[in-house]
Amino acid sequence: MSDLNQNTARANILSDALPYIQHYRGRVIVVKYGGAAMQSEELKNAVMSDVVLLSQIGMKIVLVHGGGPEINALLERMGKIPRFENGLRVTDEETIDAVQMTLAGKVNKDLVSLLHTNGGSAIGLSGLDGGMLFARQLKPELGFVGDITRVNPKVITTALDGGYIPVIATVASDENGENLVYNINADVAAARIADSLGAESLILMTDVAGLLKDRNDPASLIFSVQLQDVPLLKAEGVISGGMIPKVDCCVEAVRRSVRKANIIDGRIPHSILIELLTNEGAGTMFVKQQLSANSTVMGL
Repeated sequence: MSDLNQNTARANILSDALPYIQHYRGRVIVVKYGGAAMQSEELKNAVMSDVVLLSQIGMKIVLVHGGGPEINALLERMGKIPRFENGLRVTDEETIDAVQMTLAGKVNKDLVSLLHTNGGSAIGLSGLDGGMLFARQLKPELGFVGDITRVNPKVITTALDGGYIPVIATVASDENGENLVYNINADVAAARIADSLGAESLILMTDVAGLLKDRNDPASLIFSVQLQDVPLLKAEGVISGGMIPKVDCCVEAVRRSVRKANIIDGRIPHSILIELLTNEGAGTMFVKQQLSANSTVMGL
């Protein structure tokens, strides 16, 4: 392709993205960042570059992250074997210390640094800062694993209004004011934070393409799901296993105040840009009602 054709193609892409940029400008987008996109240095850099781009064209991006593999690595160096029950980390006193050190420390600050390297302006936070997240114990057998009871978004909105990208580690304070810290599932935290901010969109980055009618056929991707259809999809086994809690987070967010929620494939480079700035999207979108047939911009 000649330079002229390449430049024309780039110009067409930018022109096609304009309606999306206009729609999302000034609106809050909460991105839960994790999975393969967090482990691959190439994908990590691409995601941070995309987040900076979206911020600089006027979107208010909130980045919520986990850090399971990093926590496991620290526990193993401490001589502890990570334990899980039904996908949730069993979190004793030593483990919650490791969680707090890893999530609110190294992982959080590494992401902030990478956003700065890509030209962004970010600030690292945790659910402990500014009384952001409060929780109670989810189950005694899980130890310091929390169920969010209250979200105070003031510190997040202050950061957004100051032009920063908030990067949030998912630990929470005890709801009764005791000096306790709880480990919070990052998907759940992202959904509750999105609701507290009245976000336009919640995006969960995963290691799957989205919901597939046939899990062995990527071409069977379901692009849009109404909330009323979720029970049937569960009964049919389309939503099963580890996808159930992620879908439940999306459903709860949309049922509350978030306009739409998306499960996207974080293994695809620039999947966030594809989701937000194209009509096709990059995964499965959850909405209260089906979009109008004459809508010219998917999800808008």
